[in-house]
Amino acid sequence: MNVKIIISLNSKAAIKVSEKEKANIKRQNQRKLLDKFIDHPVRLLIKHNVSPNSLSFIGFIFSIAAAFFISIGGLHFPIWSAWIVPFLMFWAGAFDVFDGEVARRTGHNSRAGAFLDSNLDRLSDAVIILGLIFGNLIDYLWGYILLFLVIMISYIRARAENMGIEMEGVGFMERAERLIILWFAFITEFWIFYLSNLIYGSHFKEFFPIFIIIYTGLLVFTILQRLLYSFKSLHEIDKEKLK
Repeated sequence: MNVKIIISLNSKAAIKVSEKEKANIKRQNQRKLLDKFIDHPVRLLIKHNVSPNSLSFIGFIFSIAAAFFISIGGLHFPIWSAWIVPFLMFWAGAFDVFDGEVARRTGHNSRAGAFLDSNLDRLSDAVIILGLIFGNLIDYLWGYILLFLVIMISYIRARAENMGIEMEGVGFMERAERLIILWFAFITEFWIFYLSNLIYGSHFKEFFPIFIIIYTGLLVFTILQRLLYSFKSLHEIDKEKLK
């Protein structure tokens, strides 16, 4: 009986360690990628004394601009101007990375800055979804579902970290991954629009609805990942307190 209990406890510990290791590996890989691509622009921003909060606002402005062009059919502009939306989305994502990296390297990490950045991120998510709705890429129901799921992903992390759980790197669809996947989807959409019109004389409309279903599924999967990780971690914390 005691042997079974020990084996059970060891297996649970192994699962917990495995989950933490996965999150650590994800963070390490992200750090390597960031250091490779953003080192020079971050150094330039630090050299010119650009504050992390300013970078957060610049990223938010790019998100608003991207949402505006999406809402007026920017992904279906002529080929020479259809790049505007992916271009704006790229810089929205880039500045979302720059602000945190500049804060980290200059030692200007602050609770106020983190609070501002988190709220601007949620506003950016909302305006992009509104852009998709007004651009007739999704309907209001899909927009509501996407916004709810994105907010839930953020809320679970905030609530868990408030209870002492480290959540960075937990979940497949963190904000960076969401932006990258959307960026690729926008590029794919305007190329499909251009080529289908060029070859067949009509717009192939099935890509984005299929993409949104897959994207939504990934958001739900991320929520489940974070919920399970949080429940397991809190269960372990409660057990430690009872000892």
